[in-house]
Amino acid sequence: MQSLRAVRLAALLCGVLPISILAQNHPKDARGSSDHPLFPNRMPGYVISNYQPQGFASYSFKTRPVTAVEGKYTRIGYYLEDPKAHPGGLAIRRNYEAAIQRAGGVVVHSDDNLSVLKASRGGVEVWVEIQAPLKYSGRYYYLHIVEKEAMRQVITADAMSASIDRDGFVALDIRFATGRAEILPESTPVVAEIAAMLTKRPALKVGVEGHTDDTGTPAGNLTLSQLRAEAVASALRAAGIAGTRLVPVGFGQTKPIGDNRSEEGRAKNRRVEIVRK
Repeated sequence: MQSLRAVRLAALLCGVLPISILAQNHPKDARGSSDHPLFPNRMPGYVISNYQPQGFASYSFKTRPVTAVEGKYTRIGYYLEDPKAHPGGLAIRRNYEAAIQRAGGVVVHSDDNLSVLKASRGGVEVWVEIQAPLKYSGRYYYLHIVEKEAMRQVITADAMSASIDRDGFVALDIRFATGRAEILPESTPVVAEIAAMLTKRPALKVGVEGHTDDTGTPAGNLTLSQLRAEAVASALRAAGIAGTRLVPVGFGQTKPIGDNRSEEGRAKNRRVEIVRK
């Protein structure tokens, strides 16, 4: 049987690494980092040395002419632990080009130093730039990723308060890491506005209710929604709101407000509601 090293070498000679032998997350990865969901596997032997999720931003992709894309921006830097095992920049770029094409995407631009890719994920247009310059010899490579979207307006504390007085609740688009209860940096301003609203109304007690779409299992979604509700409540406590005023509870996929057959409907169902008690 061929050794893993021999299989990798043969794959490199063909220009593309099979997805089945790509490396998984490494214990030496930078704290809080992860591979992007569009590329859940990475080149073998690499660890994440730099991870910068920046929320909403603009990045100029080095196409010809340059293409500026706005949306959720993430920069991921990879570092090869064993310099003797470097595959070379071309192999890195070809691997990601093949991965994006398998996902139904396209290669927008490719040269000796970088590749620009584009694909649709969950109804969102995703742009990716892989920088693997020849001078790095494959020792380092970087991904610049933008999930294209328009700038979202953050609902204010006063608007939340008015909605609660009028309807008894307010539904909020709080973003979490995929499949986890980690609040993404882009949603920090929303949580801050909830805290401001509760600070202005010290007698108000609320339920913090988590909801999901129907992706996954009902039991898993119920657990995830509970953890997300608790994460928001924890963030509010950290902002100075007494825990006795907060009742976190998860409802999973049981109370949809949109059609789960469309991405737009699923996005509406992934929400946190602040409910008057």
